[in-house]
Amino acid sequence: MTDNNKTPEKTSETDSVVMVDHLDANSTTSADSDDIPGDPHAMQIISIGSEEDQYAFTFHEKKLNAIMSRIPPGWKVAVVSVVGAFRTGKSFLLSWFLRYLHYQAHQEEHDGTPWYEQFDSLGNNAFHWSGGADRNTTGIWMWSQPHFITRGSESVAVLLVDSQGMFDNETTMSLTASIFGLSTLLSSYQIYNVEKRIQEDNLQQLALFSEYARLALEADQVHEDNINIKPFQKIEFVVRDWQNFEDEDDFEQMDKEMKEYFEKVIADRDAKDLQETREQINSCFESASCYAFVHPGKHVTKKSYKGEVKQIDETFVKLLDRYCRRVFSPENLEPKSIQGREVTAVELGSYIKAYAEMFASGASFPEASTMLEATSSANNTNAVNMAIAQYKETMNRIAGPKCSNYIRAQELEDDHKIIMGKALQLFDSMATFGNKSSIQGARGLVIEQINEDYEVYQSLNAARNPLAGFETYVVPLTVALVSFILRFFADNTCSPYSGVCKKSSEFLSHVYAVVVCFMLIVALTKAQQVRELIVRIKAAAQVMNEPSKNKRD
Repeated sequence: MTDNNKTPEKTSETDSVVMVDHLDANSTTSADSDDIPGDPHAMQIISIGSEEDQYAFTFHEKKLNAIMSRIPPGWKVAVVSVVGAFRTGKSFLLSWFLRYLHYQAHQEEHDGTPWYEQFDSLGNNAFHWSGGADRNTTGIWMWSQPHFITRGSESVAVLLVDSQGMFDNETTMSLTASIFGLSTLLSSYQIYNVEKRIQEDNLQQLALFSEYARLALEADQVHEDNINIKPFQKIEFVVRDWQNFEDEDDFEQMDKEMKEYFEKVIADRDAKDLQETREQINSCFESASCYAFVHPGKHVTKKSYKGEVKQIDETFVKLLDRYCRRVFSPENLEPKSIQGREVTAVELGSYIKAYAEMFASGASFPEASTMLEATSSANNTNAVNMAIAQYKETMNRIAGPKCSNYIRAQELEDDHKIIMGKALQLFDSMATFGNKSSIQGARGLVIEQINEDYEVYQSLNAARNPLAGFETYVVPLTVALVSFILRFFADNTCSPYSGVCKKSSEFLSHVYAVVVCFMLIVALTKAQQVRELIVRIKAAAQVMNEPSKNKRD
């Protein structure tokens, strides 16, 4: 059972587990046509360079965005990632995950037969696996089609991630630490695939993150509630080819033995270095556990094996069934969270980008301060975007482009202040860790952008003011009215023999006649504007007479 890089071939017209070739993004055959996923397949979101460029990481943002675009806005995301030594079956396990998730999504189409009996062969084109000694998976890959599960009253998207195998003769220790670190940073459920037993060096790999964990926990805290938050969520050791079960027919007893074994592994030690390793792991992860598999059978390890289910050891398949139910149970699978707050797909994309850019100049493991800075920077960006989005969403309902009712300027300003206050409260609730000056700078951006948006809403609202532009009509009508009144007084008070009075009367008559003719021409040529004027007059009367306003259409 080893990893390679392809994706499953469609087994039926309705099958969502589609398999296509899964190539290195650095390869000339890997085009950016993968940027917009069609049929589900594995997509390389991070590729790794060569020794010449110090194994620099390249982040493929378009591909990640294409995957995230398939998740409804605002939905939370759980990321299940598998890491481990090369050729130990990571991709084989992920291919089984895909089969299980596909079955769960289409249960109504099946007759009740166990999901692992629904097909004769696993196929070899999902997260490609094969026998042999050569490495195939490079970089970090993500399945292009999110799956969805229901947790209580909400739905959660599930993303599967495969990573380059570690500890081969081509992977430096620095690159190994970088791959492991990046995978752990982006995942909510990290599966560490090991063979036969959990060894001390496996634990030490996890302990690499202790410095980051301590710094993240001891950094300037804006809210005291964050002091006890651990940086990572779940780590689970999957022990392959476990040979120490007492009774391979008693699965409940096997579960108990797994738990007891891990408790012994993680238990306190007298030796200082061993004890520190365990303390660091406990300080980094919210939970740690293990699950063990028996050997899948001699046929599976052969290079000629093509995925035939009947050739896999029956106990292995049943343990696999129990493990899939365990990993993807709504009670066990939690959305990705950063500093204790569950994040959406858009937010997760920002974090992945920030983390990948830490390795852009080479795969030297970043300083803990660099990792914290990247995390807090992405978190601040997400907080800014969400605060502004909340402000605009509310203001659009009150004075946006689709609104038709005018709001008095003072009342609009009052609404603006209240809504901006709520937006800043949202920002403050999200931007809870990292450098305080950076947080204040990001908060200033929120205020600046909101004030700019408010000017737009003021302009939109002013354009709906029914009193605006009345001078165009009021001035000429006033001139006509005054002229008519003056002429009336002139005709009734002046002597009919006075030439001055007569000329004044004729002049005033001409004035209001010209104005009336002008208004008639306007009425004939701009009938639509006249109708709007009448509506505005009514609205103006309502504004002047009614103290309250209707803010919505």
